[in-house]
Formats: sequence, structure tokens, C-alpha cells
Amino acid sequence: MKKLYIFDLDGTLVNSLYDLGEAVNTVLARHGWAVHDMEKYRYFVGNGTLKLIERALPDGEKTPERIAEIHEEFAAEYAENLVKHTAPYDGIKELVTELKKRGALLAVASNKPDRFSKKIVETLFGKGFFDKVYGKREGVPTKPEPQIMLDIMNELGIKAEDCIHSGDSNVDVATAHNAGVKCIGCTWGFRTEEELLEAGADYIADSAEDILALTEAL
Repeated sequence: MKKLYIFDLDGTLVNSLYDLGEAVNTVLARHGWAVHDMEKYRYFVGNGTLKLIERALPDGEKTPERIAEIHEEFAAEYAENLVKHTAPYDGIKELVTELKKRGALLAVASNKPDRFSKKIVETLFGKGFFDKVYGKREGVPTKPEPQIMLDIMNELGIKAEDCIHSGDSNVDVATAHNAGVKCIGCTWGFRTEEELLEAGADYIADSAEDILALTEAL
């Protein structure tokens, strides 16, 4: 087993698609713009909430000023509904509980704003259950830049070879590899197995149980 297991949040640990999409659609509708089907949000998310807003805005409204303005509205809306529908995927709580029982360190690395990431993890998994939870922080580049993972490893005193990352998108695979860490691609999330394989995922997991089986072999 590895000493440290880093997980992406949205699409890996929790299904947050509906709460994210509903918050954005609420703001879009408020301005009289067309809303999007929830399936579209699978490809809108993954690179942080500013990019989410940019992708959701209609053509002609994607200026930096407009993105910042709508992002503020979205953040206020989303803050009130972080876990309205959001919940862990099947088997995830059992997986992380078993890993912790076996002595592993656990961490979350997300492009979601840090305050939202921490609140969701604390609400759904319990305060202090994960050893580190980092979302998007001021001055730290978003994934696929590796800084978020490097900070987690450095602060927990773990080398790259003693760590593994699990995520559901090409962004997660690239982030892990940029940090010198192997990546498990999770097919139950927002993206496809094809995307994960094309990105170079080292392993593929179709369920939380698959992650445990893989870690036992590493």
C-alpha cells in the first residue's frame, strides 16, 4: 500500500454535478440567459469555478469583467446549496474508512474554491477525517499545475513514490503526472474511460472497491 492517497473531490469522492449546475443555471436565468442541461456540466467543470462560469456564459458575455461579476453571484448561490444534492459515490465512505484503518494518510486536492472544498468534505465525511483538504487558493495555480499536490506531499512529509492520486478527468491525470505521482482514473465520475486512457491514467477503477484492490497490489 501507499502511504498517502490523494483524491479529487467533484466526480471522484462526491457527485456534486446537480448542485453546481443548479447554482449556475439559477444565475443564468436571473439574467435572462439560456440555461444548460445537467449533462453539459460534466464538461464545464474540472478547471475551477471561474472556468465553469466562462464555459456556461453565452457568447458575447465572456469578458473578464462579466465572468468575475457572474462568478460572485454564482458563489453566493452555491454557498447556500453546497450539499443540497451532493453526496459521496457508492462505496467511497467504506473505501476511505478502510484506507484510514490501514494507516494511510488521506487528502483532497480540488480546483473548487478552498472554502467550498473544506465545507463539503467536513460536512460529508466529518471534521478532521482527511489529513489535508485543499481547494483553489489565492496565489496557487489550479490543476493541472501540480502545486496543490506538491504542497500536500511536502506538508505531510510524503515522497511522490509513496503517494497515489485518484481522479475522474484528464486534468487529474495530468496533475498527478506533473507531480511525479501515478494516477487511478475513476470511470464513475464526470468524464469517460476513453478520456482517462488517452490522458495516460496508470490504472482504471470502475468502482471504489477497485481502488482498494489496486492499492493492495501496489
